[in-house]
Amino acid sequence: MNNSDFVRQLPGSNRSISSQRSISQRLRIDIPLLLLLLILSGVGLGVLYSASDGSMDTVIRQGRYLSVAFVVMLLVAQLHPEQLQRWAPFAYIGCVMLLLAVDFVGVGAKGAQRWLGIGGFRFQPSEIAKLVMPMAVAWYLSTHPLPPSFRHTFISLVLILIPTGLIVIQPDLGTSILIATSGIFVLFLAGISWGFIFSCLGLLAMMAYPMWEFVLHDYQRQRILTMLNPESDKLGAGWNIIQSKTAIGSGGFEGKGWLLGTQSHLDFLPESHTDFIIAVLAEEFGLRGVLLLLLLYGLIVSRGLWIASQAKQCFGRLLGGSIILTFFVYVFVNMGMVSGLLPVVGVPLPLVSQGGTSLVTLLVGFGILMGICADERLVHQ
Repeated sequence: MNNSDFVRQLPGSNRSISSQRSISQRLRIDIPLLLLLLILSGVGLGVLYSASDGSMDTVIRQGRYLSVAFVVMLLVAQLHPEQLQRWAPFAYIGCVMLLLAVDFVGVGAKGAQRWLGIGGFRFQPSEIAKLVMPMAVAWYLSTHPLPPSFRHTFISLVLILIPTGLIVIQPDLGTSILIATSGIFVLFLAGISWGFIFSCLGLLAMMAYPMWEFVLHDYQRQRILTMLNPESDKLGAGWNIIQSKTAIGSGGFEGKGWLLGTQSHLDFLPESHTDFIIAVLAEEFGLRGVLLLLLLYGLIVSRGLWIASQAKQCFGRLLGGSIILTFFVYVFVNMGMVSGLLPVVGVPLPLVSQGGTSLVTLLVGFGILMGICADERLVHQ
């Protein structure tokens, strides 16, 4: 009798395993993914405590946001992919209407008009677009043969460009690029040809100069120039990047220790609790801490891709794959801009940076992934 036979014969072993499976199935949650998200959230709270200079109020506020976001995630996980597929076109139309409303009756702040105010409550419709975009493109492509024909690819691009253009007008170039990316990921997963992909990249390269001259605002052009040469304005536009790179480099391999970072605690590092929080982690925990964080992100992305790949339904595969790949892009863009490899576009580090609405949106996406995982048509392990 081998070990596996022995385990199967242990009293109550089958009952325990089936009980765990039944609980996760009833709640429609994926235990490995949930545990990884909880661990990452715990790490985020620890780093946020240091980044906020030991402010328990900030940590408690973030804890409340996390609690609400996880509850919403569990509620969204109860939805079946078929329901999301039926609602997708109506959600897309509603999202476009909200984005149009922003341009006419939106609330402005810091030179941008990105919010809608309803009864004293403000929200950004672009946050809704982060989920509605891939859902709508996945809905359209899943109703036609794959790989998509040129006609269906063109219509999908139109679906992507309408909300993207409305968000560019606000202006919010960073968010518009990320939202467009979520829709393009659906097209990529649907199997568009590499020839079409390279043709689009060539077209974008040819449009680079016209976009620089006629589309980008002055502050957006300045961000790109600052990325290329932050030392050109050390005390102005280049200050954030210079200080973040200093913090990252000073941490070395082992770091200075939790709560012992000088760049953030002496207020050299701007936005240390939001966009630049990875610099705090790198200074205090060093390269070792950053690699462990990357491992966590890698495990989450791997689990998400596994869930998406196992879904029998085409809509679930396309939507789930886009959600988790977009999550990866958020991590990549944040770390890229903090290390000076990408322009600063105001993208928070998922589940680590302080945030409210963006945090809920992020976990709603994971709720959709869990709903796909729990669907009865999921391929059995």
